[in-house]
Amino acid sequence: MFIDSHAHLDMPLYDADRAEVIERAREAGVKTFLEIAGSDIAKGSLEVGLALAEQYPFVYAAIGVHPHEASLYDEALEQKLIAYSQREKVVGWGEIGLDYHYDHSPRDVQRRVFRRQLELALERRLPVIIHTREAEDDTIEIMREAWAESGGRKIGGILHCFTGTQRLADASVEMGFLISFSGVLTFKKAEELRAVAQSLPMEKILIETDCPYLTPVPHRGKRNEPAYVVETARKIAELHELTVEDVARITSYNFRHLFNLREPLPAGNSSERNIVYQLRDALYINLTNRCTSLCVFCDRIDNPIASGYNLGLAPEAEPSAAEVITAIGDPTRYREIVFCGYGEPTIRLEELKEVARYCKTRGTYVRVNTIGHANLYHGRHVAPELVGLVDELSISLNAPTREQYERIVRSDWPDLAFDSMQEFAREAVAQGIKVTMSVVEIPNLDLEACRRIAESVGAEFRLRKLMGMVGNADFRE
Repeated sequence: MFIDSHAHLDMPLYDADRAEVIERAREAGVKTFLEIAGSDIAKGSLEVGLALAEQYPFVYAAIGVHPHEASLYDEALEQKLIAYSQREKVVGWGEIGLDYHYDHSPRDVQRRVFRRQLELALERRLPVIIHTREAEDDTIEIMREAWAESGGRKIGGILHCFTGTQRLADASVEMGFLISFSGVLTFKKAEELRAVAQSLPMEKILIETDCPYLTPVPHRGKRNEPAYVVETARKIAELHELTVEDVARITSYNFRHLFNLREPLPAGNSSERNIVYQLRDALYINLTNRCTSLCVFCDRIDNPIASGYNLGLAPEAEPSAAEVITAIGDPTRYREIVFCGYGEPTIRLEELKEVARYCKTRGTYVRVNTIGHANLYHGRHVAPELVGLVDELSISLNAPTREQYERIVRSDWPDLAFDSMQEFAREAVAQGIKVTMSVVEIPNLDLEACRRIAESVGAEFRLRKLMGMVGNADFRE
């Protein structure tokens, strides 16, 4: 199930076959659209776009004044926008921003109108859809002004049809924005853009067509339409080594979460517990949401969503080993079985071992993602119990010193956890279990010192990209 996060179906190019275009998209699996009303305000595009949203239950609308038309912005138009923003199907404000390529409106006017529309969107708590072309410095400056005025957390929205630099992408993500990629990502000369898309976590990505413009490969030369958003999804899947279904699920969740839409979630994303979930050709096991730590970068309590799956799991809903085994079915269908939910799987050690035994007797590779506190939690040396059941442990190292570790991990054993985690890793290596120790890339970490610790216990080292924000926390010594 795909969502086209930016379409201009109000444009006259669709007047002859708009209904057929929408039907083709639905047949291609595009179930939701965000109609960007206002592509030509002087010709009534706002009203056409809003009418589309009201006609189709799966179409939502955003209203705003494009930088090309910033010169048209006046009090009367502002009052119209404010009135339209109160309609039920209006979920965003945009597209707004700066365009210094065409300069259809004077740049000072563009900046003034951009600032004003950001203010209005923030007042109404509507995510903004931002257009920027050859204006990165001013765009970042104005976004940061609005971010600061909102308290640093409340602003959010989309950098649409992203073709900018890594600097712009990183600055936007820092301020809570999603980055939306169009068919440009499929163009032959878009190597740098593909590198940016590959660098971003999937939790920050959306897909769009910006139709009728920017038709993706292999449809170049045709009028663009929402059905073609699937081609952008395919390119994202290729860059992130995911399936197209993974990209559809994750980007759809990202869209709904941003706009607070309460439509049914895609398959695998119901409000019911997900005790197993698939990514690529691996199956992940969600045993518990309980943990021995409360890491500063973890959304376990506030937003237990991973790759578009809802992994919220109350203690009374924790699955038995038999339930998990039933949910797995034939484990040989998967490249690996990974114990990795939104909690610490070794808390439920007996269930973990029973499920792992089932998988190993059928020849499946088994990996456990863990914070590494199993010895402390169970009061014994756990690694020997995993021999023959677990092929690999992915252990969160997170910091090179005990003091910094505790500021980041906030464990149940402030004086013991850092050393015990390393001891657990060392014992596992000694038992012949492969160990990888990882660090989340956050400010002020000595990564080389972390690498040396991993190597000292015989483990491999991996750097993990930060998925969200950690506020203004200072992780220095």
